[in-house]
Amino acid sequence: MGLIFWLLIGLAAGAIAKWLTPEEEKGGWISSLIVGLIGSVLGGWIFGLLGLSRIFGSGLIGSLIVATAGAFLVLFIYHRYLKHKMNVNL
Repeated sequence: MGLIFWLLIGLAAGAIAKWLTPEEEKGGWISSLIVGLIGSVLGGWIFGLLGLSRIFGSGLIGSLIVATAGAFLVLFIYHRYLKHKMNVNL
């Protein structure tokens, strides 16, 4: 169940982050899943470093908030610094 939970949280976080991003997004659900999974790892790491993981806990809503924040950060970095260098459409 752990892997399915991570995939569902990653997919939801990627979709929410893409919806919140003001840039035009062309990728489908697979890119949302990838962005969400990368974002959940990055968000979990950053929130852990800042000591915020205790505030949000490890439940469904807390995990979704952390993963979405991380996915939004991944999309921000991509659009701000990497989009023109990589020439990849997420």
